[in-house]
Amino acid sequence: MAWLDAILKPLELVVAWIMVAWHTLLTNLGMPAASGWTWTLSIVGLVVVIRIAIIPLFVKQIKASRGLQLIQPEMKKIQDKYKGKTDQASRQAMSAEMMALYKREGTNPFASCLPILLQAPIFFALFRVLNGIASNPPKSIGALTPELALQAKEATIFGAPLSDTFLGADNLNTQIVCVVLIILMSLTTFTTQRQLMMKNMPPAALESPFAKQQKLLLYILPGVFAVSGVNFPIGVLIYWLTTNLWSMGQQFYVIRRMPAPGSAADVALQARRKAKGKGPKDEVVLEKPAAPAPQGQRVQPKRQPKSKRKSGAAGAAATRSSATPSPQDDVDGDSPSDAPQAS
Repeated sequence: MAWLDAILKPLELVVAWIMVAWHTLLTNLGMPAASGWTWTLSIVGLVVVIRIAIIPLFVKQIKASRGLQLIQPEMKKIQDKYKGKTDQASRQAMSAEMMALYKREGTNPFASCLPILLQAPIFFALFRVLNGIASNPPKSIGALTPELALQAKEATIFGAPLSDTFLGADNLNTQIVCVVLIILMSLTTFTTQRQLMMKNMPPAALESPFAKQQKLLLYILPGVFAVSGVNFPIGVLIYWLTTNLWSMGQQFYVIRRMPAPGSAADVALQARRKAKGKGPKDEVVLEKPAAPAPQGQRVQPKRQPKSKRKSGAAGAAATRSSATPSPQDDVDGDSPSDAPQAS
């Protein structure tokens, strides 16, 4: 198909260039250029570059999935409202209410599929690159020169060429490596999906139709991958397994640090925070200091006329003189020790 070639051809050039760049780096670090492990790590490096590039899409996927989980009760209400109504007007009204709900909550069911949809063309581009390497003679693509293509074709891990498939294998080593990779690929897919459902979905969301579909895919997808994996080259299986491991680790980090509210991961996060010195036994209640009493504004003294100031000063002097005890008072008083001593 011409349109498919037009889409995948640029991606093939990018995939080949990234693989050759990693192969060159690993060779400069001292790894054998013709080793299958050097080419295997080049495929792993391809995964690293791609997954780093689509981290923003992964964040959108997490937010969209979390939003879909949290609005499941409202979605169920809309579905129950139009349950049993199959006329065109009812279906349009239900779709309109669903879209309004998505818009109001800022989520989109299609956003959760973005990383998968974006990686699919890259996956098929790698498939075509490895198929070109397996051809006779090996097909050169961009930075992957004929010499490098031949070198990649002859590269093996555990005695299995990276470009061989399970069905097209003519040796037992290839079949064993393919089976092991397919099993690991299926297990990582199952673990990633189960981790998302069991740890990052609130109990109410687990009973929704969306959760039931997720549970169905939990068991269907690994089987589909296991059946289709026998047609893929070992290099593609390595790519698939590596990207599954990356997704599992990245998802584990996000769920542990930013779980959906009300989910099992959120309960575990609150328990960890409580255990870090904030538990009931070690909790310290700090009393807020009492607020100081409000002080009134200082009354400014008023300027008095000179005559009143003189009379006031004289009155104050008279008061002081009357308050000062006389020597006779000291003698007649009850406290002779308070009398002034003679110098």
